[in-house]
Amino acid sequence: MITKEATEVAPTPVSVPTASEHRPRGGRNRAWDEAPRWQIYLPLSIYLVFTLIPFYWILLFALRPAGSTSLVPWPMTFDHFEKVWTDRSFGTYFENSLLVGVATLLMTTLVALAGGYALARFDFKVKRAFMLALLCSQFVPGALLLVPLFEIFAELQMINSLTSVIIAETVFQLPLSMILISNFIKNVPYSLEEAAWVDGCNRLTAFRIVVLPLLRPGLIAVGSFAFVHSWNHFLFALMFLNNQSKQTIPVGLNTLMSADSVDLGALAAGGIIAAVPVVLVFAFIQKWLITGFSAGAVKG
Repeated sequence: MITKEATEVAPTPVSVPTASEHRPRGGRNRAWDEAPRWQIYLPLSIYLVFTLIPFYWILLFALRPAGSTSLVPWPMTFDHFEKVWTDRSFGTYFENSLLVGVATLLMTTLVALAGGYALARFDFKVKRAFMLALLCSQFVPGALLLVPLFEIFAELQMINSLTSVIIAETVFQLPLSMILISNFIKNVPYSLEEAAWVDGCNRLTAFRIVVLPLLRPGLIAVGSFAFVHSWNHFLFALMFLNNQSKQTIPVGLNTLMSADSVDLGALAAGGIIAAVPVVLVFAFIQKWLITGFSAGAVKG
């Protein structure tokens, strides 16, 4: 007699593939759809070569002696740097550009911080229209602002003054900076300010203690953008500054080129002097800059 237990069939064991069986044949533990490394490194190498060749060319003209045609800057000379710094007044241009850049950075950051907080935390009737006006102002070229700004500064007797350039650069940078700062503040939870109010802080104190430290990446991003733009801007300094002792580096670079000839060595040396501060700024703040722009890109 066949019992019930005899009719039961033991289940067939199912083999579970191990991690080593899923590993590709090459011995690399990577996804099947991952591109080979040469497909990544080759385009990046080509892009790097095309990016670095102009910089090497500038260094070559700046460091090799005048009249040399060598592709290697040897023997190396710094005569071109000495020429532009002393004979062409690039020391004065550098000081003026530094003053304009730092002042524009401070004014843009402070005004954009106040306006951005108002846009992020308060509701008013013309808020949407104001935001739309800020966005539309970014489509207006800076050249269109030259005539009205020149007339205003002429009435205020501010022509040939660095203050006029600082104000113009600040006005030009404010719309985008205010929009970015408002997005940064929106990413800070409103409950943090409310908790500070419960603890006895007023709005200004709560903003200074709670919100402002969290805005460091955003402030660095906005400030660095304002500094770099004012450092490189050419039109405002050219139109509002007539005295050579008030000129900035972009205008100074333009004086190295004439209709008959161009001093390539001096022009390359001046270009390196103009580029070094910007490179140093981005080298020191790149971590906060990336964090700040990524934080302000979306609303948390």
